[in-house]
Amino acid sequence: MKFDWTEGALAEGLRLYEAGEFFTAHEEWESVWLGLPEPEKTFLQGLIQVTAAFHHLRQDNRLGTTRLLQAALRRLDRYPESFGGISVALLRHDIRERLQGLEAGEKGSQLVSPRIQPC
Repeated sequence: MKFDWTEGALAEGLRLYEAGEFFTAHEEWESVWLGLPEPEKTFLQGLIQVTAAFHHLRQDNRLGTTRLLQAALRRLDRYPESFGGISVALLRHDIRERLQGLEAGEKGSQLVSPRIQPC
């Protein structure tokens, strides 16, 4: 299956994510995730977990944020540098940086959401 990040629920979810509307972005992507085969299903689940993590961060739930980012990283580590039209290498790099920031005690407001960037 080929992901299309230019229209439909994937594009809307990406737009919402970039606008910081994490919960709504999660809902958009989940509507697609339900019907996907593997390996696309696990990949999109990783993106959804990143989105949910930053929703939790907005609620000042640092533990939930950390756990979701760790789970997302475990899923995304299975994929090549680029998958589904997304730069997975960039996303994994950003997730690791955010986890380090959380561990170092950075304020949630200082953490920018990881880049989910089409390539």
